[in-house]
This record gives sequence, structure tokens and C-alpha cells, in this order.
Amino acid sequence: MPIQVVNTAMLQCSFGVAPSTLMVTPENRVLSGFQPAATIMDFIPMKNIMPFGMCITPSNPMVAAATAAALGVLTPQPCIPVVVSPWKPGAPTVLIGGIPALDNISTNQCMWGGVIMITSPGQFTEMIP
Repeated sequence: MPIQVVNTAMLQCSFGVAPSTLMVTPENRVLSGFQPAATIMDFIPMKNIMPFGMCITPSNPMVAAATAAALGVLTPQPCIPVVVSPWKPGAPTVLIGGIPALDNISTNQCMWGGVIMITSPGQFTEMIP
């Protein structure tokens, strides 16, 4: 059963080498498990989605350039997510400020090809029907 995602949820990108933390700012003023509740609109890089350590995909221009400079040896570079759309699918039956809540089965896509998943929702008490 899906679980409501909140501030401090743990994220992982398929091309990042380290986990990241979801930062939910309290604009909606809705708490779940004593933390700000996330919506599908909490996807802004460096505001909501923090870096994932180092990026290992050659589709990232920084990785491609560093790899070319190293004569073809894969050279990871900082994994700064480039996300341009909301989380999908979200919880369409649970609205926060008119926006679907973010649940732990939602994913997002980085422009460099990585899939960003929620590995821990930040709480374990608020089930979404």
C-alpha cells in the first residue's frame, strides 16, 4: 500500500552513486507524521531534490566531457539532477492544496536518463488509500 512521502524522504537516482534527501518546504502547511507533506510538485532541483553524489552516465555532458578528456575512461562527475516535470503518478485521490500528494511508488526522470525513486518515504505511519 502506498505511503505518503514527507520531508527527509530518501531518494536514489539510477545513475547516481549516493542517496539523496527530498526537501519539502512548508508552503502547503500540511504535516504528515510531524513533517511537511510532499506533493508531486516537489521536484525542483537543488530546492527539493538534492545531488546524488557522483553521476556515472555518459549522457550527462559533464561526465561525457570528463570521460573524453580521460581518453575514454569513465570519469564520474557531480550528480546534480536535471528534473523538469512533476513526480508521476502521485496519489490523485489525496490532494494537498489542490495538488496530488506524493506517494512512495512515484518516480521522476532526470534529463540525463536516470530514474529517481523514493527508497524511504520519511515516515511509516500515513498510508494512502
